[in-house]
Amino acid sequence: MSRTLRALAAAFVVAVASLGGALYLAHERSTHPADAFLDANSGVAALDLHALLDNPHGGDQRMLDSAFRQVEKTYYKPVNAQTLLTGEQHELVAYLKAHHVASPAIPQLVATGDEPTDVRALNRDLEVAQNLYGAKTSNAELTQAAIRGMLNSLGDPYTTYLSPAEINSLEESLKGGDFGGIGVYIVQDPRNRHILVEPIEGTPAYRAGVKTGDRVLAVDSHPVETMKLDDVERLIRGKIGTVVHLEVRSNGSAHDRTVAITREQIYVPSVHAQMLPDGFDYVRLADFGQTSYDEVRKAMLDGKAHGAKGYILDLRNNGGGLLEAAVQISSLFIPQGTIVSTIDRAGDRETKSATHDSIGAAPLVILVNKYTASASEITAGAVQDYKVGTLIGTKTFGKGVVQSIYNTSDGGALKITTAKYVTPLGRDIQHKGIEPDVVVDQPIDAPIIGTSKDLQLAAAKSYLRRVARR
Repeated sequence: MSRTLRALAAAFVVAVASLGGALYLAHERSTHPADAFLDANSGVAALDLHALLDNPHGGDQRMLDSAFRQVEKTYYKPVNAQTLLTGEQHELVAYLKAHHVASPAIPQLVATGDEPTDVRALNRDLEVAQNLYGAKTSNAELTQAAIRGMLNSLGDPYTTYLSPAEINSLEESLKGGDFGGIGVYIVQDPRNRHILVEPIEGTPAYRAGVKTGDRVLAVDSHPVETMKLDDVERLIRGKIGTVVHLEVRSNGSAHDRTVAITREQIYVPSVHAQMLPDGFDYVRLADFGQTSYDEVRKAMLDGKAHGAKGYILDLRNNGGGLLEAAVQISSLFIPQGTIVSTIDRAGDRETKSATHDSIGAAPLVILVNKYTASASEITAGAVQDYKVGTLIGTKTFGKGVVQSIYNTSDGGALKITTAKYVTPLGRDIQHKGIEPDVVVDQPIDAPIIGTSKDLQLAAAKSYLRRVARR
């Protein structure tokens, strides 16, 4: 496996997700026009022109209204209104203190249980914050803080507000990764915080001489030592045709060098596939995006056309993605029947069935580890329940809930946990994970994946050799 840094990046994302929410299964985009709100009874967007004219903060308040009603309506567990009101107040205070307001005068709120009254209370606190401190900060950011506080108060790491930049990044990754950049996988090593890159073959970074494992020291003369990974990514990306300068140091070298790279349109595939010397088709899937099904299907069929003796689907460090992609990819191995069922707060069950697109890829091994999560666990769980493949590795992450995404009028989005899911045999894996059929432990160290030190891959090949001899 040559895309080792992509694997480490996936592992890191899952680790962050367990704290702040970065895993996505359902992708339900409800388009709300600017300054619109959802009617609590009909769910239909309506425009309140009088409020827009009378209240300069009307648009912000309607966005807050919509967020409150949406989470009360769709969250997969009953919601305590007092929790949401307290969350808004606490986050506004925290935001203002972080922006050098020593003692923010944001009143504490008491829920009444009457939705219109509670919504008005939320709006009053936001209006107080904007009137008193909007000139020192930003009305838009205060609104985002209020919404983020409400959602974060639920204690659910997967339910949160996504800023316009965050939702655009999500959409980009789920659509297959088309963007203006230099063509590198990038990760922050959790052991020492170093920013490491691996060039994608044929991209500007590859042609410019960037090497796998190069440590990025600066981007356009901006030192990155104290930066977050997202901030470094934003510096590297930019308008197509412009030049970015990376100061890098190769592994084992004591010398730094500066590389000038011209940005281009980049496409990042989610699959790396190769025919192993043993005659086994190895397919590593980095995430479950919009193009992943087509990529996995093509890789498996290519292996079949070249006489593969067995198939290895590597889902290690795969943090998940789209629910539909998980169903489609599972259907490559499962001819018919339920793939996954989702259950909402009311107990209503929605079943996703196989798409009758099985390609007969057998014998099959799926590699899993502690960072195999979410959509990855749907596929792993379905394959295990139907006994159409063997899971090898270590217990999976244990994320058995589904998020839906709803647009907000500022270009951001609400990401809300709307259901839990169970495997075809009814297993609820939330916080439990999936135990593999064959346990093979090894360090969570992406650079060894696909190398001679990869004990889990070695176990998969050994298993397939034994099956082939039967």
